[in-house]
Amino acid sequence: MPSRRLPPLIAIRAFEAAARHGSISRAAAELGVTPGAVSRHVRALEVRLQAPLFLRRATGLEPTAAGEAMARRVGEALDRIAEAAEGAALARHRPLAIAVYGYFASRFLLPRWAALMAAQPGLAIDLHTSLNPVEMLPGRYDAVIAVSDGAPQAGLCTHRLLPIVTVPVASGALLGAGAPDFASLPLLHARPRPDDWQRWLAHAGMTGVRLRNGGSFESIGLAIEAAAAGLGCAIAIEALLGPDLARGAVAIAHPARRPTRRYFVLQYESRHAGDPALAGFAAWLESEAAGAG
Repeated sequence: MPSRRLPPLIAIRAFEAAARHGSISRAAAELGVTPGAVSRHVRALEVRLQAPLFLRRATGLEPTAAGEAMARRVGEALDRIAEAAEGAALARHRPLAIAVYGYFASRFLLPRWAALMAAQPGLAIDLHTSLNPVEMLPGRYDAVIAVSDGAPQAGLCTHRLLPIVTVPVASGALLGAGAPDFASLPLLHARPRPDDWQRWLAHAGMTGVRLRNGGSFESIGLAIEAAAAGLGCAIAIEALLGPDLARGAVAIAHPARRPTRRYFVLQYESRHAGDPALAGFAAWLESEAAGAG
């Protein structure tokens, strides 16, 4: 893009103030400079434009036709600059709108919330949780923490956070001692991931096991809570099991870990890539995810 050949902004401001006030002295008072400085800036602008901008009358300044037209256009341009600056300031101080899967929020983000606020005390987040992938679109928020294969997409910045590896879990009381018999245990299903049990059993070499349905739940988190209560065995995402294992709510029921091609990812539109608040949040999130991996 070719560079703009603009007159000095200080001369433009001096001219616009003089035209608006119809007075060199009042323009000088607004700008905090001397009347002589305003006069010199206006004169330099007239020389550059090779056209008189004011007629100097005893009663004050009277703009010429060229001066009147320029004053109108310059005033509009300065208004736009002021609006842009105000908008940028508001954008810096408004909260980041972040949408997150509820299970990721409850098991990963919320337990670390105090640490996030301590690490970035100026950060404000407007948090939205959902179970519906249709609602987790980057264009509707500043960023989303969703599930994808992590592959690059046009117009989007994607940060892989945690791999999705599934494992079976149950309460310690239900498991007892020894390897569990999945043919006799009630198997709890999370409706957003209806095929998890069949895929995990196939991966573990138990293709002949007939599923004993122990009920279905609207989220993985609820299925795990049901498993903790002794209702049966649930499929969990290993990277998010930390809080449940730490409090002894459930235990891993079998050593087989089924990897997938999916990840929890942070995604946002490329036009937000220069937002310092979002960049800080992304860096913190990646650091925490690396530590949990």
